[in-house]
Amino acid sequence: MKFAIVFAALVAVAIAAGDVEVLKYDNENSGVDGYSFAFETSDGTKHDESGVVNNVGQENEAISVKGSYSFVADDGQTYTVNYVADENGFQPEGAHLPKSE
Repeated sequence: MKFAIVFAALVAVAIAAGDVEVLKYDNENSGVDGYSFAFETSDGTKHDESGVVNNVGQENEAISVKGSYSFVADDGQTYTVNYVADENGFQPEGAHLPKSE
């Protein structure tokens, strides 16, 4: 539930920043074993994400998240970040991001 509130707040801030329209918004939340959402705005911003609960009801229960977001920067380039967030932390990948060795 906290995630949904934060997500809604971020979308509201993005829209309030200018004349940006929401072109697409999908949200599915079972409340138990996972969720997914996707949105796209008229300024070229896109974000999709899905999460699943692993080991439901067990001591090591945890959520695993996969997603992608992209945006058009001030330089006119579209930047995309693909990510996984799980027991190993947040792991972003993008052509514009430095690679860890």
